[in-house]
Amino acid sequence: MATMEECRGALDRLSDTLSRSDNDRVRSAAAFDRSLSCYLTDLDQTFTGRFSDGRISVEDTRPGPPAERAQIRLAMTGDDLVSMVEGDLDFPRAWATGRVKLEAGFRDLLHLRKLL
Repeated sequence: MATMEECRGALDRLSDTLSRSDNDRVRSAAAFDRSLSCYLTDLDQTFTGRFSDGRISVEDTRPGPPAERAQIRLAMTGDDLVSMVEGDLDFPRAWATGRVKLEAGFRDLLHLRKLL
């Protein structure tokens, strides 16, 4: 089972990857400002923060599911988060099979799909 430190590291690596992308489509999709939560179901912990200017900034970590409703909400196991960031787990397939849950407004989902 992935630790909180490994999960936080995975979010940091994902943020770095998004911010360094030279793909115009990825840069334009990542250039918006939204609140974000990532609930790790197996660890019963939630990272909260913002997705803005092509970066993910983690502002807080709390036990349990998210206390407030973020504009972009993710839920998955810590192992799945680490596997996705490392490229071992395909996000669309994990989402389609229910391993990863993504909730957001319709316009945000259209925006985010450019990242996939």
